[in-house]
Amino acid sequence: MYRFPWVLLLVAAVNMAVAAEPLRPGFYSETCPPAEFIVRDVMKKAMIREPRSLASVMRLQFHDCFVNGCDGSLLLDDTADMVGEKQALSNINSLRSFEVVDEIKEALEDACPSTVSCADILVLAARDAVALSGGPDWEVRLGRTDSLTASQQDSDNIMPSPRADATSLINLFAQFNLSVKDLVALSGSHSIGKARCFSIMFRLYNQSGSGKPDPAIEPEFREKLNQLCPLGVDENVTGPLDATPRVFDNQFFKDLVGGRGFLNSDQTLFTSRRTRPYVRVFSKDQDEFFKAFVEGMLKMGELQVEQPGEIRINCRVVNGRPVDVLMSY
Repeated sequence: MYRFPWVLLLVAAVNMAVAAEPLRPGFYSETCPPAEFIVRDVMKKAMIREPRSLASVMRLQFHDCFVNGCDGSLLLDDTADMVGEKQALSNINSLRSFEVVDEIKEALEDACPSTVSCADILVLAARDAVALSGGPDWEVRLGRTDSLTASQQDSDNIMPSPRADATSLINLFAQFNLSVKDLVALSGSHSIGKARCFSIMFRLYNQSGSGKPDPAIEPEFREKLNQLCPLGVDENVTGPLDATPRVFDNQFFKDLVGGRGFLNSDQTLFTSRRTRPYVRVFSKDQDEFFKAFVEGMLKMGELQVEQPGEIRINCRVVNGRPVDVLMSY
């Protein structure tokens, strides 16, 4: 469907190792000119089919990049000798819409075989999810390669819990040279989408082991959450992360100021004195939030770890060729 005549010249390179170049805009302008159009086209179709998929796909970049860099490791399925990141505590029964990435990859392989990495697909799809939801659009830097392995343990050691407080989040982001402002802005990814009751039961009924609800929750909002997530509920029931869960805007920060944050790790951004000033600014100035969000996404997209890499043909599995022929970063 997306095939172009010049792409036939690339077929011979399917099993060649890929040496990474510095990330840059327009990386595929010669090797796969329609790449960015293809990604956005598939994302538009996914949005029509299921609007929630945009938020789900957008979050995949964060969960990928914080674990050994932006390398597509999150997308690998488990094998007989590898338990990957999909089984990690912060991901299992939570991350979704991997099939959208599969659809994007299939379309790109049809147009430009073995050219566009799965890691770059995640970065492009996250950008498009934001833009298609009414948020900012921006130029992304591309040229990543895909990892040859994944590790549940590595993800468990890094990814934060919904119970995380602002201090632990600040310290985590600092490990990646991301500032307090970056933390608050990137938390604005929760402007769209939903989360499970599982993530907030402790807030509603046993905050900090007190046997009581989190006092930071606005009372009327807490009543709504109690109705959504009563004790004994199926904890996979979901609720919106802000009052406009299909629109990427600054309502998320307005809700935090009003004590209506769904997750503890979100509401703590307003209760903490170090993060509160940014929440206030973003709640009043959507343009400032958009600007800071784009800056944070670009910085997060630069996270890299030196390791062997390739361009996977299927994002779920490593290509079937010997590791020792691969070139590292």
